[in-house]
Amino acid sequence: MTNITNNFIIGNIRVGSVEGASCINLGNNTPNHFESHKKHNQGFGTVGGDNNKFEGTRSMLHDPDTLDSPNLAGAIPEWVENLVNKQRSGLS
Repeated sequence: MTNITNNFIIGNIRVGSVEGASCINLGNNTPNHFESHKKHNQGFGTVGGDNNKFEGTRSMLHDPDTLDSPNLAGAIPEWVENLVNKQRSGLS
């Protein structure tokens, strides 16, 4: 007979962020069916670490997209197809 134990002795865990379809697992896990869709515009970027200091920082983000990437898990709505076709005909 096999004895499987889940004893964890952890001194310190530091998690900066958990978002979207992310998870933190300990032990015998089988995460599945994770799915996440999002648009992320970031003009400045990501800063990691501790005790950061930014003075006089300026940032600008220009996002001229008429339509961002649709979630293609389902059917594309008719209004989206019409918009794409309209943009394509204007580009040729």
